[in-house]
Amino acid sequence: MTSAGRTSVACCPPKPRIEERSLIDAEQAVNLEASFKVLANGTRLRMLHALIRKPDLCVGDLAEAVGMKTQAVSNQLQRLVDKGILASRRHGTQMHYRIVDPCVVSLLDQGLCLTEDLPSDAGRSPAALQGARQ
Repeated sequence: MTSAGRTSVACCPPKPRIEERSLIDAEQAVNLEASFKVLANGTRLRMLHALIRKPDLCVGDLAEAVGMKTQAVSNQLQRLVDKGILASRRHGTQMHYRIVDPCVVSLLDQGLCLTEDLPSDAGRSPAALQGARQ
């Protein structure tokens, strides 16, 4: 555990600190953008969090956890499998999923940290803030 009470997760082999690395090139930027696009979905983020809390869930249990239909959840899970974030295994007639990229766990934890520490109106659009003040 870290001093802030968060679990430390090793996500990949040691690499130089980001400020010591060469500026990312165009191909790296495209790959990074694609990774963020896959993660930039509320349903997928909720499913990932459910899998962090209870690894190796079947599609039906994930659907129940996020309050969606099984087919919709299955479609979202496939996107995460295609990106190499999740792996699936068949157990009888059910498909079970688990996170295989621990960097995703760390990234989700950091993202939650960022949003939990924002002022209450941060991240809201100027129009929404204006409407709330009127």
